[in-house]
Amino acid sequence: MASFGWLAQPAVLPWLALLFGLCIGSFLNVVIYRLPKMMEREWRAECAALAGEAPPQEPPLNLVTPRSRCPACSQPIGALENIPLLSWIALRGKCSRCGARISARYPLVELLAGVGAAYSFWRFGPTLAATGAALLVWFTIALAFIDQETGLLPDDLTLPLVWIGLLVNLGGAFVPLGEALIGAVAGYLALWLVYWAYKLATGKEGMGYGDFKMNAAVGAFLGWKMLPLVILLSSLVGLVFGAVQMFAARGRFDAGFRFHFGPYIAIAALIALYWGAPILHWYVERL
Repeated sequence: MASFGWLAQPAVLPWLALLFGLCIGSFLNVVIYRLPKMMEREWRAECAALAGEAPPQEPPLNLVTPRSRCPACSQPIGALENIPLLSWIALRGKCSRCGARISARYPLVELLAGVGAAYSFWRFGPTLAATGAALLVWFTIALAFIDQETGLLPDDLTLPLVWIGLLVNLGGAFVPLGEALIGAVAGYLALWLVYWAYKLATGKEGMGYGDFKMNAAVGAFLGWKMLPLVILLSSLVGLVFGAVQMFAARGRFDAGFRFHFGPYIAIAALIALYWGAPILHWYVERL
């Protein structure tokens, strides 16, 4: 095993993490596309069961089956057409058969997953913290894109992320386990209280329960002390990006425009993960 020690060297490990992260990003694209559709199928089956009807007959769909294919012409995507980043560039963002445009989301997700993994292992070295940071990056990428496109934050992602945060902190990767446990509870309750305050004041729902669970996962990773920064940053990021999205969609201010808060929590969580401590230190020095 000692002969493989060079893999953990600072000059090598981030590059290996980059390559592995690019491959994970390719899988995340499958998750982003298919998981909401799988959830819709489950809902239809449950509705049919409640109505006493047979579930609708649909072809198999999961994260493995069927093979990835072009949504326009249904041509299966071959191995050479599925190389992260390189295939999209070589194909110029188009299907090799029908010429239909392939969304730039696919290489973007792959690039974010790869760079996030590389930076995590460059920043934390060959440690449990680096693995935890990479997992947080990958999960939040999937959650952010799913929420932005569908308004959903699936329990299949948020709940495992809570447990992963607690497990990596079992050895104190980021914070002591006690702070992580309190962070998970406080992360959920903080947005739950905001939700009910807004609903009682306006009669409308400002966010969904998925946001509470995602924030709980962030608290499980970073601890309760980092939550005020995460909530503040997510609000600021949401204010900026939300305004841009609203004007791009409507061309004017619209109080009824629905914001998806998941992407803002994701961005804030990653800022706090890598730079939260220096930000808090800078703020405390100026009090």
